[in-house]
This record gives sequence, structure tokens and C-alpha cells, in this order.
Amino acid sequence: MRNRIFQHTKPKNPTSSSSALSPSPLQNVYPLLSLPLSTHTSYSPKSPLHRHAKSTKPQTPSHHHKPYPSNPQNATFHLNLHPILSSSSMSTEKFLAAGTERSHKPAALSSFRLSCDAAGLGASVFEELPMATIVSVSRPDVGDITPLLLSYVIEVQYRQFKWRLLKKASQVIYLHLALKKRAIVEEFQEKQEQVKEWLQFIGIGDHTGVMHQDDDSDDEALHFPHDGSSRHRYVPSSAALSIIRPSLGGQQTVADKAKVAMQGYLNHFLGNLDIVNSREVCKFLKVSKLSFEQEYGPKLKEDYLLVKHLPKISRTDDAGCLPCPRFCNNNWQKVWAVLKPGFLAFLEDPLDTELLDIIIFDILPLSHKTSEEKVALAQELKERNPLRCTFRVCCGNRSIRLRTSSSSKVKDWVCAINDSVQKPPEGWCHPHRYGSFAAPRGLTEDGSEAQWFIDGQAAFDAIASALEKAKSEILITGWWLCPELYLRHPFQDHSSSRLDALLEAKAKEGVQIYILLYKEVSIALKINSSYSKRRLLLIHENVRVMRYPDHLTTGVYYWSHHEKIVIVDHRICFIGGLDLCFGRYDTVEHKVEDSSCLIWPGKDYYNPRESEPNSWEDMMKDELDRKRYPRMPWHDVHCALWGPPCRDVARHLVQRWNHAKRSKAPNQEAIPLLMPHHHMVIPHYMGRSEAINISDDKKKNLNIQDNVSSQSPSEDIPLLLPLDSQVVNVDESDGQMKSYSPLQRTVANETWLSHQSTVEPKDDDLHMDDNGNDLMISGLEASETSGQMTHSHEPSSVEWWESQERGYQDTPIDETAQVGPRTSCNCQIIRSVSQWSAGANQAEESIHRAYCSLIERAEHFIYIENQYFISGLKGDATIQNRVLEALFNRILKAHKEKKCFRVVIVLPLIPGFQGGLDDGGAATVRAIMHWQYQTICRGENSILQSLNAAIGPKTSEYISFYGLRAYGRLVGTGPPVTSQVYVHSKMMIVDDRIALIGSANINDRSLLGSRDSEIGVVIEDREYVDSSMNGKPWSAGKFSYALRLSLWSEHLGLRAEDISQIHDPVADKTYKDLWMKTAMENTLIYQDVFACVPNDQIHSRATFRQKMSQSREQNGYTTIDLGVAPKVLETQENGKVISTDPMDRLKSVKGFLVCFPLEFMREEDLRPMFHEGEFYASREVFY
Repeated sequence: MRNRIFQHTKPKNPTSSSSALSPSPLQNVYPLLSLPLSTHTSYSPKSPLHRHAKSTKPQTPSHHHKPYPSNPQNATFHLNLHPILSSSSMSTEKFLAAGTERSHKPAALSSFRLSCDAAGLGASVFEELPMATIVSVSRPDVGDITPLLLSYVIEVQYRQFKWRLLKKASQVIYLHLALKKRAIVEEFQEKQEQVKEWLQFIGIGDHTGVMHQDDDSDDEALHFPHDGSSRHRYVPSSAALSIIRPSLGGQQTVADKAKVAMQGYLNHFLGNLDIVNSREVCKFLKVSKLSFEQEYGPKLKEDYLLVKHLPKISRTDDAGCLPCPRFCNNNWQKVWAVLKPGFLAFLEDPLDTELLDIIIFDILPLSHKTSEEKVALAQELKERNPLRCTFRVCCGNRSIRLRTSSSSKVKDWVCAINDSVQKPPEGWCHPHRYGSFAAPRGLTEDGSEAQWFIDGQAAFDAIASALEKAKSEILITGWWLCPELYLRHPFQDHSSSRLDALLEAKAKEGVQIYILLYKEVSIALKINSSYSKRRLLLIHENVRVMRYPDHLTTGVYYWSHHEKIVIVDHRICFIGGLDLCFGRYDTVEHKVEDSSCLIWPGKDYYNPRESEPNSWEDMMKDELDRKRYPRMPWHDVHCALWGPPCRDVARHLVQRWNHAKRSKAPNQEAIPLLMPHHHMVIPHYMGRSEAINISDDKKKNLNIQDNVSSQSPSEDIPLLLPLDSQVVNVDESDGQMKSYSPLQRTVANETWLSHQSTVEPKDDDLHMDDNGNDLMISGLEASETSGQMTHSHEPSSVEWWESQERGYQDTPIDETAQVGPRTSCNCQIIRSVSQWSAGANQAEESIHRAYCSLIERAEHFIYIENQYFISGLKGDATIQNRVLEALFNRILKAHKEKKCFRVVIVLPLIPGFQGGLDDGGAATVRAIMHWQYQTICRGENSILQSLNAAIGPKTSEYISFYGLRAYGRLVGTGPPVTSQVYVHSKMMIVDDRIALIGSANINDRSLLGSRDSEIGVVIEDREYVDSSMNGKPWSAGKFSYALRLSLWSEHLGLRAEDISQIHDPVADKTYKDLWMKTAMENTLIYQDVFACVPNDQIHSRATFRQKMSQSREQNGYTTIDLGVAPKVLETQENGKVISTDPMDRLKSVKGFLVCFPLEFMREEDLRPMFHEGEFYASREVFY
């Protein structure tokens, strides 16, 4: 019978050298288990014994495909065989199995599967075979020649990774025993199933699987399936025997032979992928699923640790605790710790990828508050019980105690963690330039690129294009987010570009989407984040949403999360002033009407000065009467970043997400913890080892779709370290990094004169002054100011970064475009965060420092656009930010040196909150105006009064303030109306070479770090074009220069052929004859036609009420800011009344630029009164 059923064949495709190894020890135990491991037994496909052939890789059994039905006789059969296994006929392998049992906790047989299969993980740790080399052999006592006491230094290499392990011979033997145990048990299970099938076939045992009568039992050869997977993982004892018993001889001879023996053993099991990817070998080699992931940086240190702060982990194997009885404590759990340059992650085991917890490294204070002791990220702790080896990791508001099995391991971990965060430029625990958490990027050819967008049309189209190309994940945060927002217009033609539709399409493709919303105080704001969250969560299970902060638990009522960030696949990010919400979409025309609802449907027709919608749920329903009220045009600036700056922004958002997760949803499995990507990724992971040459014929012309592509080819990954030694060298004399970029940079020492922080940057990664500002990153040598500058530079060895997407980079600058060129730049991410907003150790105010530093270093010109301008001079006890002080000092310096220097500031004409200036509910509007006028022109701490006292009437030569205004006709034949163009951008351009773009306003809320959370970027050009400054040749930066030209051409209403008039921003013909003159003329026209507010003719609330009454009588109605023109303008000329059409007069308006009304409401105290609710709120809310 047996010969009729079984047919022995040779293996067709031996998969590894292990097929030639010695037979299994189980073959000596039971005759039915002595089948060759490579034997394939045939049987009829119709037989009940049939099951699908296994692949050469082990597969996890699923509920949908089980090889055999489960029944009680399985257990009976198992119990019958178990005594045989423990008999003396087990040969010498009994020693190995017994030794393995002593080193592991008992477990069910079902747990002895490959770890990655049991976890359902398809990917392996190793995709190819690693290499191991015995570097040295040592012994603790030269007089002891016991081989098991030998220690081996093993160097392991996998791809470009190298790391060293110190292993004792006994540890290698334990590894061998563990592998033998696994092989024996798994082979036992496989043979058990074969015997069960055979017994069933001959009619013994479970009869549920007996053949049907019509099955062919004799006519066909039956093929018995067996993949031999356990044989592939089989390691014979003879391979380890030489380690235990090396040949006798002198000490050196024994060491040499032991080295050879160990090398041979390592080669044996490292030559098989199945063995290498087992849990036992991964533990031995100190590797995990995260070790070689290119996104998370180089491999540092990994091992098991004990933690106490995590919830109880349910385990199915023997990985519960460290192999030492003194650690057996229910409160302490064994986890796998993975140290990377930017974080310390905890996994359940090496083959798991689900985060149990993560510590993201952040800036540490220089010393403790209570002592001068230096603060370290990791620190060894002394326990009362000397057998407890403990250390602590403190970062942000977290302090975690960890234990390991020996004091030497504690020292190793403490040293490894502290070293990983202190090495520049990757160390995250010391502040960089401006005190920022992020280092300057782009100093080498690392792929740092930037691109600007003016107004919502350009930015939203770019964001939509990036979202459409997302492949893996999308991260979004904002002050306000509207799921029904159309990112492209007209909306009827772009239904798929609605934000919720875009996210739904990507979520269905498997893209993971994480959205972090600001949770507002509902009685103060009507942005309804609760509704947004509900809508977003209905999209798809791959969309995760959190709102933060919880006001009651955190005690945070006044401050907000103000960043506006979109990140796609960690390859491209968008930051700036634009939230993904209603009212932000606008075009270069800044229209005030849309009677046909083609551009701004429903609530997207938005004017917060007139009315804030009471509900956002029916977005297609108009909130404003389009026949009576204009929309408020919206001016903004946004930017896109690629490369390391993008990943720095993502790190910031991941830090905020994890902080919110721990605070709001610590036990919600649907809300995962996130891991930050390393600021550089390694191309070798993608199979890259050679440079790629991009031919000229592959280059593309400039267009928005190409500019904002979120996807790059696989080779589009920058190197971890600079390959060109000509770019960055280390000066051995002082250990400082020096840049030998063709654009050599020098700047004067900075003095930062503001609100001091407890963090002082270390002078350890770049040349810095005492305030942590890199001296090599700003300004150009004096020779450049005379035009003696070379614009070309030598390419680095990383030219393959220049992928097809950058082919348009040589395109000439479009000086009137709303989308800038994507250029290589030096970029540094700056932010405002604190403990409440991001779990930081202390407040970071790097945006504040950057503003002050850049202003002080400006040579000729500063251009600022911002939603607010509230700052203070030195000695101002109320306002703490010192942007105003920096401007004041820089202007005094220019006056003293008798040099031309201009500061141009563009602001909203009136704060964008609901309520007329005389309304009882408009106290917020008046309060903000009060602090803004105190900064600009009223009071001894205002900049204009201070400058007038210091330099007299020449103040206007140095600094001036402006706003934007637009007009149009409602419903075709309706009355002409006007509205301010709301300036919401938050940007500054210095000398046409450096740009600061972000979400931060110029006020204490945004700049102090402890209040609103903000994000920004300092962009310094590396590519230059010829220009002029005050009539002299000047090398202007490609990014900053193009941005200013586009902004000014829009504000001034210039045509393309007139752009040459604004190339020189400080020359009198530009500053006085064009810029100032245009603003004054436009202001007079608007005053004549509308008498709109704010204007310099109204000095009190009584006058305002009078003008409001007159406007209503004359026109029948008016807007909240007197924005409706009469049907006919009547003027007197030579004693005659002349009637004209208001639109004819308005045709003389050029662009949108108007003067800022410095005299408006000068007779009023605009602060909240005692009968107003705002009077009882902290005044810090308003500035």
C-alpha cells in the first residue's frame, strides 16, 4: 500500500545549499517521518488529500485556505508522538533541543512559525544576503583557553550599511540552539501532517477526508506536496561543533582557529535568506524591519529593552521578558528599541512594523532650571536595587525609564542616544541658526528646491496636482479647512478637484491621509472644525482626523494652531498663508463681484467684514447678497519645497500629530503614531549606484503641472552625505565645517536684541556668531555688489538629482507670472512652537529671530507683506517681539552712513473681522487697530514718531506703509463698489536675495513661540541674475527677485513691457516716481468716488457715523466700510456742476496699491471699553 501511494522523486529546483545537509534528527525517531525533505509524493488532484503547492517562501495559513480541517484527532496524534520525541532514540540532537528549551519559555507549537509570517508581513528584513566578517577574537583571561569564553568582534555589511557586534561564543551557541529548536519543531509539524494524511488515506483516523468512489486511486501517480521549508532553515550541529571544540594548541593558535571556525559558521547560516530573515537571526544581528528603510536614515542601535509606560502587550510567543529572573515584573514589558538619528522607536519585536511608541528628538535646554548641570537626552539612573540597570530618556514633556540586562548595556545605550543627536548637521537636540530645530539645507547639492505662488488660484492648482499624484501618504494641517472647497475653478468643470473628492479618490487607492485641525473656541470663531472633522471621517477609513487642543484639559483658550501645511509623500510640501478654506481662492484680477456664481460658489463668495456664515454645512447656499455686497478679494503668498526642507516640515507636523495623539487619543488604535523621515534618504536603497545623465532633449517647458509634481523617479533621491569633497570640507585646525561653494559668503556679527530664550545655539555645526546664526549663509562678498560675480558654478557629483522635472529650470523668469520657477536654494525651516502646541521642551521662536537677523543684515532694501504689524521698540514692556526695534536700528544705521535704504510694508487696510468700526460688536477690530497704530505712528514707541524724533522729515525716505484696494460693478449694471484686497501673506524679501515665507504674522501671538504655533522658511538664492540697486549693478537672487517683480507688477498694474521700471527697488525713479506716486493717485481716486474707510479724513467715531449716514441717504444703502459709489459723481469746476460716471473716474486706477491711512481715527482710544466683552479678555489676545 505504501509503495502504491508514495512515489519518491528528486527535487526539481533546489533553492539553497541547505538541501545537501545531513538528514534531520527526526528521521531517527519514527519511520513514517523519515521521508526525504526534498521528496515530492504524488496523488490525484481529486483526492481529498489535495492542497495547493506551497511556494518556496513560507506562507501564513489563512482562514480562507486551510490545508486540512481542524479536528480533535490532531491533538490525539500529537500526544501519541510526543513521548517518542523524548525517548533516548533521539541521538545526539537531543542535547541541542534540550538546551534550546532551557533558553526559552515554553510555548505552543503553533507559535514556532517564521515571525514575519505569523505577523502577516510579506516583506523581509533582508532582501539579499548580508556579509559578516570576524574582525578580532579576544578572551577575558589570557590564562583561560576555554573556547566558550572567547569574544568575537563581528562586522556585518548589508548593502552600504556596516555595523559591528561584540558576541561571545556562548551567544552564538544559543543562536544555534534556537535555530535547531525551530527547525525540529517545524519539521515535526510538517511530518505530523503527512502522517495524518497517510492514515486518513488508508482509512485510519479521521474519515471526513476519505476519497469518493469515483476518484482515481491507482491509475495515476499521486503527487504529495511538500516544500521543504524547514529544511531550508536547517543548520546542522556539525557547523557549530568547531566553535565549541576548536583544536588544541597555543593561545594564538586557538584564537586563530576559533576565528576561522566562527567565520565558517556565520557563512553557513548567512548564506540562506530563510535563515537570515528568522526572528532568531534578526535578534542576533540586531536588525529589524526599520533597520534598512531608506526613509528613516542610517542604522544606529537596536536591541530589546524593558519599558513600564506602555499598556499591556498581548503576546503569542516567548518574547515577554528579558532572559533574567530579576526582571520578571508585570509592570515591565519587553520591547524592541530602534535608534535612528531623529528618534527612538519601540516595536513589539524586530519583525513588527507597528509602532508601540516613539520619542522624536527635539532641542534640549543648555542646563536644568534648578542647576547648571548640562541637560542630556539620555542619562543613566542609579537604582536602590543594584541588579536593576536603568536609564532615562527625556525629550520635550516626556520622560521615559528604560531597563536592560546589564550596566554595560545601559552605558552603551546612553552613549549611543546622546551621540546620535549631537553630531552636526543632523543632531536634533541642539539649536541651529536662528535657534531653529532644523539646520540650513542646500549648502550642498542635496536637492533643496523652492517655488513660490501668488494668490489662491496658482497655489490651489499646484496643491491639487500634488494631491492627485500622491502614492503613499498625505499630511495636512491648518487653522481652517473646508472639505467642500474647490481647488480649481470654474467649479462646474472641476468637480473632481473638490478637496473631499480628491482625498476620497486617493484614500481608495490606499493612500494614508492624516489631517490635524485646529480646535477653535466656538464662541469666538465660526470656523466649525467639528463639522469639518465629521465630513472628513465619512470619506474613507484611510482618512484619520484629529482636532487639537482640548481647551479644558490643556488650559489653552487664547492660542491657536496657525500653520498651513500640505505634505505629499514626504517629497513635496506647501506652506505659506493659505488655508484650504472658503474665501481664499482668488486670481490676479482680485474681482469684487461674481454675479454668475461661476468662480466663487455659495459660501466661497466671502466677505468677513460684512458677515461670517452661521453654518458651513450647506456650502452652495449664498451667505451674502451678491446684488448688494462685494466679496473681499484675498491676496496671499504660498510656496512649495522639495528635498530636505520638505522632510523638515514633515518632521514638525509629525511631532505635532504625535503630541496630539498622546493627549487626545492615547488608546485609539485607529489613530496611529507617525515616524518622521530622515532629512536625507539614501539612493542605494533604490538600486542607485551610478549617476544618471539627463539629456537636453528631455527637458520640459515651464507649466504648473510639471512644477508641482509630487513624484520623482526612483533615482530622484539625494545622497545621505555629500560626495563632492570640494563642497564641504572639515578644517582640521578647529573642526568646523567650511563651505567652498562658489558663492563665498560673509556677514557681520549679529546682535539679537529681543526677548531672550533659554536656548542658545551651539557653535558646532557651521560657522555661527554668538546668537547661533551661521555666518556663511547670508550676504555676498563686497565684490559682488560691484557686479564682479560669477553666475555659473561647478556641478557636484550628485547631478543625477537633476531629473526631468527640473528641465525647465533654465527658463527665463516670467516677471508677471503667479507661479515662480522651481529653483535650487538654501532653505531653513523655522517655526514657533512650545510645550502646549508640540510637546517641546521650551518655546522655540526661530521665526522671530530670523526676522530680526535678516533685517539687521539687510544692505539696501526690505519688502514686507503681512496680515498684522504689531511690534515694539526696546523698552516697550507690553509688546515683546522686536521686529520693530530691528527696523528702527537698521534705518538709523543707514541714515548715519548716509546710504540709501528703503523699507516698504504692505498691510490690510482694516482687520478682517466682522463689524463696522462704530458697531458694538466690533471691539476686536478696534483693539487690533489700536495696537497696530501704536506700532506704526502713535505713541512714543511707534516707529514713525521715533524716527521723526531722530532724523526728522527724512523718515519717509526710508520707510512707508501701504494697502491694497479693488473695485468693480455689481451684477453688470449695479452700482460700483469697492473693497480692500485683504493682505494675508506673511513674507519678507531682503535685498532681492533672501525671502522669508510662512504662516506667522508680525505680532507676539505668532513670534514668541509660546502662543500660536507657526511654520516658515528662509529661502536664500543660489542662482543669480543681473539687476541693479540704487543705480549700481547688483546680483539678484532668482527666487526672491522674481517673486518681488511679480508682486509689484500686480500691485502697480504693470504690463509685461513695463517691468523694467521696477528692476531697481530703491532708486528714486522706482520708489518715489512710480511706487509712491501710484499709491497716492489711487488713494485720491477712491476717496473722490467712494469716500470709503479707512481714510485720512475721518479722525473720530462721530465723523464716521456722519459719513455713514450721508452715504446711506445718497445711495440708498452702503457697505460696512462705505464701499458703494453714487450713481453719478458731481464736481464743481469754474462754478459749474459737472456730472460724471464713477466708472470713468475709476478707470484711472492703476493696479491695487493705495496709501495706508495713518490719520484714521487718530482722536479715538480704540481699546475695548468696560461694557464690552473683549475688555475682560486678556489683552494679549489682540497682539
